[in-house]
Amino acid sequence: MSTPLLPDRHPQGDFFVCDIFDAAPKGDIGSMEHPIFSLSTKPDTRSRRYEHRGLTVEIKPSSDGLATVHDRDVLIFCISQLIHGMNNGKEPSQTVRFQASDLLKATNRMTTGRGYELLKAAMERLAGTRISTNITTGGQEIFETFGLIERARIVRETREGRMQEVEVKLSDWVFNAIRAQEVLTLSRDYFRLRRPLERRLYELARKHCGRQTEWRIGLELLQKKCGSGSPLFEFKRLVGKIVTEDERHSHFPDYSIRFTEDENGIVFQSRGSVPVPSSEVFEGHLDSSVYEDARAAAPGWDVRYLEQEWRRWCAAEEIEPKVPERHFVKFCATWFEKRGRP
Repeated sequence: MSTPLLPDRHPQGDFFVCDIFDAAPKGDIGSMEHPIFSLSTKPDTRSRRYEHRGLTVEIKPSSDGLATVHDRDVLIFCISQLIHGMNNGKEPSQTVRFQASDLLKATNRMTTGRGYELLKAAMERLAGTRISTNITTGGQEIFETFGLIERARIVRETREGRMQEVEVKLSDWVFNAIRAQEVLTLSRDYFRLRRPLERRLYELARKHCGRQTEWRIGLELLQKKCGSGSPLFEFKRLVGKIVTEDERHSHFPDYSIRFTEDENGIVFQSRGSVPVPSSEVFEGHLDSSVYEDARAAAPGWDVRYLEQEWRRWCAAEEIEPKVPERHFVKFCATWFEKRGRP
């Protein structure tokens, strides 16, 4: 059966083989709750003001236009890497350095020349978009104007002009949210959603429905939270296309999306796939036959010790492996690759 999702451009099995997939995708709660990013696929040069329950957000574009929902991928990647490091005992840094190709692969983007051009444009819009808000992050109410990132620097370029190593300095607002771990885990299929509106709807569902059975919201308020500038009837038509596709394909990650009975609202219903809150360890069952393979993957290591490290890591990253035995063996192989013999 065909699917409305984008193809998986960089399939990695259960996403453990490569280090860049160790970090579960994370979004900061502040920008998931409020319409920070433009839904447009063309340069959006309109300023916007959003007010809701005492919170105010003003978003002003640069000459390049507002940062878009797809530009948000850069922030998600940076946040994910820092939270992953914190889960492993590392102190987070406001400046994140990474390989451009790693970001493109982790966010299901093209690794062609066009993919690198789009990434550079995204960082320019993120740095150029200015936000004034009194939203609290990390327990601090800050009313100031800032960019979503303070700066981005290309540390290396190939001879063909493609980015290799990139350095991004996050804004204080985003960094406060990271240090306070005011983040939520996103489905990896988020990066396969084609339409900006689909991504925005998923962010809102993830924030408001979470692990509840369902979340209902009126169309007018939903439009406001999405930051859509379309007339209400057009917004309803666009949402209706997504509802129809989900009825046919069940493609929307973690939640089903349907109109309410009177068609004046939307109801998101959990599919039961949202990760449960992190416990101290992952408690999934391992078949006893796996330990021989684990010893072969990590010669010299105590596999029972590695099992505890693997269970702790899965819990911290909110990962529930579909095939725990295979996932554990890959963990052992990566552990040995990084550390060698004890």
